[in-house]
Amino acid sequence: MTPSIEQALRADRVIDITTIGRKTGEARRIEIWFHRIDGRYYITGTPGARSWYANLVAHPEFTFHLKESTQADLAAVARPVEGAEKARVLKAIEESVASSDITFDVEKSPLVEVTWADAA
Repeated sequence: MTPSIEQALRADRVIDITTIGRKTGEARRIEIWFHRIDGRYYITGTPGARSWYANLVAHPEFTFHLKESTQADLAAVARPVEGAEKARVLKAIEESVASSDITFDVEKSPLVEVTWADAA
C-alpha cells in the first residue's frame, strides 16, 4: 500500500463500500464509517437488518473505497464477527467515537472485520 493509503486508513472514517447483492447479484454502493481497533479494520452499523451486511455474508469480497484524504479502491474481504469477540470490538468502537451517544447492540448490530484481498 502507498503511504497515502496507509495514512488514510489511520486517519479517515467515512468510506464507500461496493457489495454484490445477495439476491440480485448487482453491485450496490453505500457510504459508511469504518473503524480501526488494535490494528484491525471493522465496519458496523446501527442495530437491525442491513442489506450491506447480508450482501457481505453472502458474498464476502467487496470494494472498500477511500474518499476523504485520498482516493483509492481496495479489494477487500469481510468476515462476520460474533460472540465475545463482537462484544469486545463494539465496546472498543464505542469508546473510540467522540460522540457518547453512539451505542451498539451486541445481538443486533452488524459487524464485519475487513482484510485486504491481497493479504487474505
